[in-house]
This record gives sequence, C-alpha cells and structure tokens, in this order.
Amino acid sequence: MMMANMFPRFVVVLCVVVAARAVRHEFEIVTHLNRLNKPSMKSIKSPDGDIIDCVDISQQAAFEHPSLKNHKIQMRPSYHPEGNNFESMKVSSQNHQTITQLWHSNGKCEKGTIPIRRTKKEDILRASSIKKYGKKSSLHTVAQPNSVDLDLINQSGHQHAIAYVEGEFYGVKATMNVWDPQIQQSNEFSLSQIWLLGGSFASDLNSIEAGWQVSPDLYGDNNTRFFTYWTSDAYQATGCYNLLCSGFVQINNEIALGASISPISKYHGSQYDISVLIWKDPEQGNWWMQFGKGNVLGYWPGSLFSYLSESASMIQWGGEVVNSASDGQHTTTQMGSGHFPEEGFGKSSYFRNVQIVDGSNSLRAPKDIDTFTEQPNCYDVQTGKNDGWGSYIYYGGPGRNANCP
Repeated sequence: MMMANMFPRFVVVLCVVVAARAVRHEFEIVTHLNRLNKPSMKSIKSPDGDIIDCVDISQQAAFEHPSLKNHKIQMRPSYHPEGNNFESMKVSSQNHQTITQLWHSNGKCEKGTIPIRRTKKEDILRASSIKKYGKKSSLHTVAQPNSVDLDLINQSGHQHAIAYVEGEFYGVKATMNVWDPQIQQSNEFSLSQIWLLGGSFASDLNSIEAGWQVSPDLYGDNNTRFFTYWTSDAYQATGCYNLLCSGFVQINNEIALGASISPISKYHGSQYDISVLIWKDPEQGNWWMQFGKGNVLGYWPGSLFSYLSESASMIQWGGEVVNSASDGQHTTTQMGSGHFPEEGFGKSSYFRNVQIVDGSNSLRAPKDIDTFTEQPNCYDVQTGKNDGWGSYIYYGGPGRNANCP
C-alpha cells in the first residue's frame, strides 16, 4: 500500500525535474542567442532565408574575448604582401566588382557596420549541445600527413584530399573554384579550404582556416557558404566557425561570414572561383584575411594564438568530408565537384595560383608540395605547374563507388 502511494509522488517529482531542466535549457538557448545576435542598425532578408544583421563594428562579439577587452580596432593592415597601395585599397570593394553573396540582392550594410548572419534557435538545436554549437568536433578534422596510425584515421570519420608544405610561413594565398557537393546525411559535411597550422598535432595545435563548405547541421540547408575557422588548442575549447564566438575582428561591411555564395561552378560548364589571402602583419602581429581582390575582411589578433603568434609551420590546401558510414558502407557525400582530379578543368575541383608568404613577407610559389589522402579510391589529389596557373592542385571525388565500397 505504501509503495502504491509513493509511485504518484515519484511521477510528480520526476515531471517537475524534467520541466525544470527544459526551462533551464530554454533559458540557456535564449542567453546564447542574445550573446551571438547583437543589436542591429538594419536587418536584410536573404533569398535563401538567412537574415543578415548590420551591426555596429564596435559591438561585434570579438571584443568579448578576454585578451581583447581593451583592443583598439586596426582598420587596415600596416603591410600587404602583394604590395598594394593602401590609399587605393579599400576596406569595402567600391573599386572592383563585388563578389556575390545571395543577400546582396536585397540590400547592403552601411560603412561603420559589419554584416552578421543571424543565428536562429533551430541552428543551436541541431548541435549536439549549446557549448558545441559552431565548433568542429575534434583534432581529427585536420589531415595528419605524417601519421601512420591507420586505425586512428579510419575511426575518426573525417577524410581528406590535400596538398601541403612544411616550413616557416607568414601567409598563404590561393584561388579555388566553388561547387555544391551532394551530402548523404545531415550530420556530414563537405568543405574545401586553406589550413594555416602551427604547433604539433596534439592538444596545442593552432589553426586558421578559410574556404567554402556545405554543412546541413551547421546552417540548416545545403547551400555553399563562405566560412572561416580558428582554434588555438586543437579544437578543444577555443575558436569557432565564422563569428560564432569572440576572436576574429571584422572590418568589412560587404561580406558576411557563413553566408551563401553564388554562382556555383557547373560540371562541363562555367567555372566560378574565389581567392583567399591570409597573411601576418609584421608590425601588429595580427593575421589578416582578404577575399577577392582588395576586399580586406578583418583579422585574427595575434594574441589569440601561441605558435601562430610567430609563424605557421604547415599549410594545407584541399578538401575534407565526414564519412559516418552509418549503413556500413562508405558515404556518398562528395568532395569538391564529386569527380576525381584526373578529369581536369571544368570537371574537377581545383586550387590555382597557390602561393605562400615567406620570411621576407613576399608571396612566392611553394617548394616541395606533398599530397595526402586516406583513401585515394574515394577522394584523391594531384598537383602540377603551368605558366597560367602557377602551382595548382586538383582534388576531390565521389565517395562511395565500385572501388570505394
């Protein structure tokens, strides 16, 4: 009889506990949204459903970082490896053709503001936790060319097809064509990017990354989007995609990190590419990023990093996918164009005019480029040189096929 009386009380207590947790979780989500979505001067609805908020440049999340509390915004680099005349080099892109993002068709952000893709509640709910929203999952997201631990490679679920160089570097530049690879399931992604790395492949890895990606979990769709990433502790606690945490300081009012880019390359058709340049300002120690011609987006303050406060020790160019192998077979998620490198121009994905910034702060072609891929029958990579493209890289693949079961 006593047990029968206790059971309803237990159910009531359990319901109260569950309700309290739900309320707390909802409060944490709202708090995080308020932290990310700053008050805007204007909001622009993009054709793809994104909302772009034009936020006062001084109100961006970067300055919430402990090392940037009293940071003074650097509005232009003190040095540029291409030798640009800073008087003609604009923070906005009024003096050249604007690189298209879908939201541009419905408005623009004024000078003194920066465009920020608004985070929605459902974006956070797709993540495994609030804490992990906007973050890569583990060190396995970086290709480890010198690793011989095949079991570790196969267990990680991340696969790469990259070219890389090792040495002492102060920047990197490349032009990559843009595709819309097919993703098998929402917890997988496909990206093409530049990695600028410092430190060892352990808990102290520093990384600055930029390129394009298709990531249904992160963005809620299969659009191709321009993105950045950084970490100073091997993806453990620091860093994030785009502006989803404090760190990167944006100064540009035209390009929104994480926003869709258009148009996209077509197989056996027109090819569309984007150029990315990342370099270290030798005076201030900040790592600057340029998108397209003269379109300076902003910088990662040198104080965010340990090894990269000096220089990078490895640079990688290429693609990465997640292979969850959920049905016991390799994923059909494509890398790049979804075609192997030997198909060449108009069919394969590429990086062209690949360059590094050396110790004299000059751009030059890299020496001794090596390649790495875990499973070349699934995704592969090739390098070459010619007069028009300088050093170039073709990479990618379809994933599952007759030779990649």
